[in-house]
Amino acid sequence: MYTVKGKEYPCCTSVTMGIIGGKWKSVILFYLIKEPLRYNELRKKMKDVTERTLSLQLKDLEADGVIQRQVYTTKPPLKVEYSLTDFGKTLIPLLQEMAKWGNYVVKNELETTI
Repeated sequence: MYTVKGKEYPCCTSVTMGIIGGKWKSVILFYLIKEPLRYNELRKKMKDVTERTLSLQLKDLEADGVIQRQVYTTKPPLKVEYSLTDFGKTLIPLLQEMAKWGNYVVKNELETTI
């Protein structure tokens, strides 16, 4: 058993999935690899996500220390950007390999059966 931030996980891969698992977290992280983005910029890239879901996923990722929320208040209007933390940047090779594998599946039109 592995324990991280008070949560128990049966194996090390479940720790990873506990942090980046789900439909939208890896998508958010993938878009933040290149540059910090504002909330609305993420929304435009992720047309199918609801505002509530995006907001909750961002809060989860921030709580896990994977992304940071930077608020700029020097001049109106208020500006908020999300970016990967140093800890979050350690996920870049994993996210790139996931994208590479996804492209392989699409290219080869592989179908899986359960």
